[in-house]
Amino acid sequence: MDNKFIPSYKKLKDSDFEKRIDLAYENLRACTCCPNDCKVNRIEGETSLCFSTDKPIVSSFTLHFGEEPLISGTNGAGNIFFGNCNLKCVYCQNFVISQNPKLEINHQVTVPELAEIMLELQSQKCHNIGLVSPSHFAAPIIKAIYIASKKGLNIPIIYNSNGYDSVDTLKLFKDIIDIYLPDFKYGDSEVAKKYSKVDNYFEFAKSAITEMYNQIGSELVIENGVIMRGLIVRHLILPNGLADTEKIFKFISEEVDRKICISLMSQYFPTNKAQKHILLSRTISYNEYLKAIELLDKYGLENGWVQEYDSSESYRPFFEKSRTDPFKNKNNY
Repeated sequence: MDNKFIPSYKKLKDSDFEKRIDLAYENLRACTCCPNDCKVNRIEGETSLCFSTDKPIVSSFTLHFGEEPLISGTNGAGNIFFGNCNLKCVYCQNFVISQNPKLEINHQVTVPELAEIMLELQSQKCHNIGLVSPSHFAAPIIKAIYIASKKGLNIPIIYNSNGYDSVDTLKLFKDIIDIYLPDFKYGDSEVAKKYSKVDNYFEFAKSAITEMYNQIGSELVIENGVIMRGLIVRHLILPNGLADTEKIFKFISEEVDRKICISLMSQYFPTNKAQKHILLSRTISYNEYLKAIELLDKYGLENGWVQEYDSSESYRPFFEKSRTDPFKNKNNY
C-alpha cells in the first residue's frame, strides 16, 4: 500500500527553505547552533567543542532495525550517524564515532554527497531518514534536505538528538522535520555536567522538547504500521538514579503533555570511560528498572514503549568493526 502522507518539507516554499539555509549558515559564523554557544567561525574552518567545521561528518549510514517498532517497521529506518557530538558522555555507546574527531575527519562529506546518501537510503526502501546526532550540523543538513527533496526524496525525516538543542536552531527545522526523537538524559544539570560535560542540560532539554512539542504535538500519525509524524521522547535509565527519572517524567506530564510517547530504555551498559566512575560502572538493577516503569504509571505516561530488562546484553554497536552494519540489524524492542 502506498503512503498518502506528504512530508512537511515537500510543502515548504523554496523561498522559505532558502531563508532557513541562509540563517543556519549565518549562525555558523559565530557558532550558536547548540547550547554550547562556542562562537567560533566554523565556515572559516574554526572548531571548538564539537571539533567540526561547516562540512558534515557522516560516520555511518545504514538500514537500522533496532529503533522503536513504529520507526523501524519492516524495512528499517534509514539512519545517518553524524560524527563528533556536542556532548561528551563518559558512557556513550557510540563513542567510537562521537568522541574520536581525529579519525572522524576522514568521514567528512560535502552537502551534495549528504543529499545523495539520503536518496541512496530511500532507494533501499527504508521508511524514513533518521538524522542521528544532528545538532551541530543543522546548516548542512537543512541544505541537503532541500537538495534531496528536489531530486525525489519523499519520506519523513527524523531528528534524533541528545536533547541538548538550541530552540532557535529547532525553529529552523519547523515544517521540515516530521518526527522528533530526542533523548531526555538528566533531570539534574550538575550530574549532566559531571558525566556529559555540558552546562544546564535540564534547562535546555526542557526548552528543546517543549519546542518540539509545539511544532509537532503529541499525536502520532501512523500509516501502514509506521510513524509518519510525531514526537517520541527517549529516556535511558542510569544506575544509582543518576538520570533523575522522576523529575523528567514529572516535567513532561505536568508541564508539557502526558500523552507524549515515552521510550523507556534499559540498554545502559558501562562502556567508554564509565568504568572509571563508580556510580556508572554497572548495568541497572531489576529494581531500578521496575521503579522507572512505576514512575511512568505515577505520572500517567501511558503511551510509548519499554525495552526488555536485558536489553543491555543485545544492544551494543560495533562501529570499530563495521560502519555499514554496526548494529548487526538487531531488533531491540
